[in-house]
Amino acid sequence: MLALSLVLCASLVTESPAPLPRAEGYVGCWYAVGPTKDEYKYKYSGGLATYPQQQSPIAIYDEPSNRTYFVYGGADPARKSTLHMVSYYDHATGTVPRPAILLDKKTNDAHDNPCLAIDDAGHLWVFSNAHGTARPSFIHRSVEPRSIDAFEKVVETNFSYSHPLYVSGKGFLFLHTKYAGGRGLRFATSPDGREWSDPTPLAHIEMGDYQLGAARDGLVASVFDFHPRPVGLDDRTNLYYLQTVDMGASWTNVEGREVSLPLTEPRNPALVRDYQAEGKLVYIKDVNFDVQGNPVILYLTSKGHQPGPQNGPYEWHTARWDGGEWVVRAFTTSDHNYDHGPLYIEPDGAWRVIAPTEPGPQPFGTGGDLVMWTSADQGATWDRVKQLTADKARNHTYVKRPLNAHPDFYALWADGDAREKSESSLYFTDRLGTKVRRLPVTMTADAQVPETVE
Repeated sequence: MLALSLVLCASLVTESPAPLPRAEGYVGCWYAVGPTKDEYKYKYSGGLATYPQQQSPIAIYDEPSNRTYFVYGGADPARKSTLHMVSYYDHATGTVPRPAILLDKKTNDAHDNPCLAIDDAGHLWVFSNAHGTARPSFIHRSVEPRSIDAFEKVVETNFSYSHPLYVSGKGFLFLHTKYAGGRGLRFATSPDGREWSDPTPLAHIEMGDYQLGAARDGLVASVFDFHPRPVGLDDRTNLYYLQTVDMGASWTNVEGREVSLPLTEPRNPALVRDYQAEGKLVYIKDVNFDVQGNPVILYLTSKGHQPGPQNGPYEWHTARWDGGEWVVRAFTTSDHNYDHGPLYIEPDGAWRVIAPTEPGPQPFGTGGDLVMWTSADQGATWDRVKQLTADKARNHTYVKRPLNAHPDFYALWADGDAREKSESSLYFTDRLGTKVRRLPVTMTADAQVPETVE
């Protein structure tokens, strides 16, 4: 176990932590990628405070404090930089405090947005990402358990697209990406967040991969795609699954067959489905586990990376391991590759998805209006339960599922104009979608009840 060796440039920081400044309200960042020179303006864009889907968790329900803690990418007053914000929803009082400003990331790139973990002692850990190697990444730890008042900077290093998964009694298994000839998947472990193993390559297929991570009962899973030569990420395709039950000492496919790392070929034992052969792109949305502990993957397929009807249908699917094979089913469509939403699998076996499957005020733009879907038969059929938003000005997107989600704070997301730079608010809803509530943009007290959106 080597001290703080996520990468060679990692350094221990011994600054004396001061109380964090507080913002006057909850304002999300706006971000755009890939000008298209057509009516859609960008490959994707909008209010991306909870972006991207390849980084999680950003919210965690903590039972001892009866709070849902969360982090997000906030906007500085001049709208030129992304602030890494930390806050919580107090379930006992139904209020939120003024959010704490952890750091100014000194970029407007929402890829740098933070992730969150909570250890066994209740300390909050914030993992601040970097998009590529030009900027540093950070790991901060709250000075006091279950407090957002002050944080110590533990590590300054470089990582991207992180999933800091904390396994009770064992520590961190940290899935992340390192840019080196593309996007290479890595993992590192730590018993305490201070002493880290050397990063181990997990996969680097052709021009790289994107992954999502999840943990349940000591099992950690990685679901990923690959970026084929010569185009790379805009041709992302295929669906892969790996898992470990021993904190990364060994990795297997879903059948329990041990694999040799790193995976470097498109055809390998982790392959769930060969979408490259079908000529389809793959955009992974979420991974969860059914009541038997089997993995279920939520994802979207399309014909191309540019926005617009020509690359539809933008078709949502689930892939469920039934103990013998992957069962792939389609359930709905939306109008953009970057329409994102999570998959909930509840103790009674019900499946629930909250996603922007209605077009919204900027059709064929990132996000849209949110719809709640449920399935009582493991994705064979779906019921459109209700539409949660009907915004006349901004699309809603990047819905995130809190870890251990409490029924009163079941999903967190942001809004924004998908064509032009705009203001952005943050929202949450309960399990049944009874109320959509907006976090206060301008606070008039130190703790305030979020407004209900009619």
